Amino acid sequence: MATVVLEASKREKIGTGAANNYRREGMVPCVLYGDNKAPESICINRDLLNKYVNKSNFFSTVFEINGVDKKGQKFVAKDVQFHPVTDRPVHVDFLRVSKGSKITVRVPLVFVNEAASPGLKNGGVLNVLIHEMDVVCDPEEIPENIKIDLTGFEFHHTVHANDVKLEKGISLPSGTRNFTIATVVAPTIMKTEETTAAATEESAAATTAASQTPAAS
Repeated sequence: MATVVLEASKREKIGTGAANNYRREGMVPCVLYGDNKAPESICINRDLLNKYVNKSNFFSTVFEINGVDKKGQKFVAKDVQFHPVTDRPVHVDFLRVSKGSKITVRVPLVFVNEAASPGLKNGGVLNVLIHEMDVVCDPEEIPENIKIDLTGFEFHHTVHANDVKLEKGISLPSGTRNFTIATVVAPTIMKTEETTAAATEESAAATTAASQTPAAS
């Protein structure tokens, strides 16, 4: 995955009041930490950050941030705080990464070969519970996404975390539970039609039985 370069500047002042001043100036306060180095307080232009923060692969993108003490450092986003009304980013935490290290990143999931799923071809619906998942890998080997092949999926087929095929060098975090990712759900209309048909048959049978019953004298 290509590295994205972000221009930043150091924050000369820290604290709530100073952070709010930066935000009024169109900047987003950020903190860089990790790799056994002291945290750095910086700010990044909000419009620049908005180009990436709402993308599905934001947490799996490797950033090079200019304007910090050491040039060429690589980072991944670990946390974003959004304004409750405007939904704009108001703070971002970035984690330093180094080549050869292992980090946990959140990667988007992509479902492929829907046409090869009998359940979906017959009117089923793919109920997606998880749109991204955490994996452990080298920062230089972060995948853009993780593909889940739907070939052969029938009604009620469920995909769990342990079913996902990961590339060499990529694994689930230690202690991860085998959570459900998606399920092929049978269409509701099919169940309604089956129920209606059964009710019609019962009604017809009752009518036939009534017509065959002798009338009381």
